[in-house]
Amino acid sequence: MLGCCFFIAGLGVALATVVTIPQSSYEAARGDNITLPCKFTTTVASPKPIVTWAFVTADGEEQTVVTYYADSGPDVEAAYAGRINLRVSVPTGDVALTIMKLTLQENNKIRCKVQIPKDTSGKGYASTTLVVLVAPSPPVCRIVGTTEYFENINMTCASEEGSPAPTYKWQSYTVNNVPRPNPLKATDVNGLLSLYNISIDTSGFFVCTSQNKIRSATCNVTLAVMPPSMKLGSVGAALIAAAVIGLILAAIGIYCCCCRKRKEQSEEYTMGVAEGEDYHDKEPVENGDRQIESRGKQVEQSPPEHHDRDYDDGHSDYDERRDRYDDRRDDQRDRYDDRRDRYDDRRDDQRDRYDDRRDRYDDRRDRYDDRRDDQRDRYDDRRDDRRNDRRDRYDD
Repeated sequence: MLGCCFFIAGLGVALATVVTIPQSSYEAARGDNITLPCKFTTTVASPKPIVTWAFVTADGEEQTVVTYYADSGPDVEAAYAGRINLRVSVPTGDVALTIMKLTLQENNKIRCKVQIPKDTSGKGYASTTLVVLVAPSPPVCRIVGTTEYFENINMTCASEEGSPAPTYKWQSYTVNNVPRPNPLKATDVNGLLSLYNISIDTSGFFVCTSQNKIRSATCNVTLAVMPPSMKLGSVGAALIAAAVIGLILAAIGIYCCCCRKRKEQSEEYTMGVAEGEDYHDKEPVENGDRQIESRGKQVEQSPPEHHDRDYDDGHSDYDERRDRYDDRRDDQRDRYDDRRDRYDDRRDDQRDRYDDRRDRYDDRRDRYDDRRDDQRDRYDDRRDDRRNDRRDRYDD
């Protein structure tokens, strides 16, 4: 009974369509030609197979390349016209596919499917992976972050194309182009080199190598780590700009004060003339002559003592008016002198404040120069020590 079951099972397998591809993957360089073998077996006499070659995307969708019909021959998709050759031999079960001038679009999983009428059992398809080999393109290296003391930065390296996907590796060199290991805390993962707490010793050259099984390509960057105090240059420039702006504003203020003072002087002069116009030396004389003439006409009709008394009264009125005019003029001069003194005081105060600001700026600039000289001396000392150390090692 058991032997009968095995016989029936074997008979079922023999009657099923079987499609096979010898290898699980095939490789070829971009631009070359490749032939993908595929064979099928069936127990149907004189089969009329329908053969389909198609690429299978990551989502499981099929993109048909060519379909063969026993009655009409191959039907090639328009996208692959002129690049496909399908060799079909029904007696031997050979349905090999040749793809010419490979591109990266063919770097995918491909499936051979055979359908036999009246034979629907078994596995009617087989798949393989087509790997199109492409050398890595020259990678692009970049520095991301602030290259100053105690900062953390990243270096990126990436090639736009490459198949199989390239691997990346960073190599560090000193400023004297001597190879050195990466810092202990540095991480190099898939082209991303992370450097932490950088210092002057981190400065140098960094070379990234992008490589796959075909060939490799490189790029490099230069890292120059600067101390944070170098930012004082921008601060000094800002202080100088502020000082220049302050001088311009002070000059504008002084000019406006002078213009306003001149205007006030001109207005005072105009007002003084208008107020004293009736009391000018010539005007009173003319008025006095008129009074004398008018009074002279009355002399003939009035006694002499009345004429003398009227003349004395007019002369005393003129003296009083001239005294009042002199008082007003003196008062205006005093007010002008007071305003001029106040303006001189303000100007002296502004000059003192400007001198103070200039002294403070000079002090800050001197301190910045001292710190910069000190940093340069320390850097020169370290450089000389490293140079002497290397020279001693070389001599040894």
